[in-house]
Amino acid sequence: MSLTMTTDAAFADDVLAESLPVLVEFTAEWCPPCHRLKPVLEQIAESEKSRMRVVALDVDTDPQTAMKYQVLGMPTLALFVGGEIVARFTGARPRAAIMRELEPHLGASAGVAR
Repeated sequence: MSLTMTTDAAFADDVLAESLPVLVEFTAEWCPPCHRLKPVLEQIAESEKSRMRVVALDVDTDPQTAMKYQVLGMPTLALFVGGEIVARFTGARPRAAIMRELEPHLGASAGVAR
């Protein structure tokens, strides 16, 4: 499964209004760690599709959302639940480390999401 891309214009619908938690990767084409992280996020998107969505936002083509959330380093991962950031970290990490950060927030929201 490929990563879903979002834009500044679609961010509210794709992320903030989503009933499931949404993991957003703030990324850039020039960012080598972002390229290394992409297959990991694609695996997470596929294996966790019943519990969350995974989207990417290119900060160069769509800078407004990155500025709004004060994203300064790439890649930055932010988990949105109910339109709010509940977890955020910067840098490429292995899948297990990412899931360790996200798991507490996915469990709590699992009963809420439809």
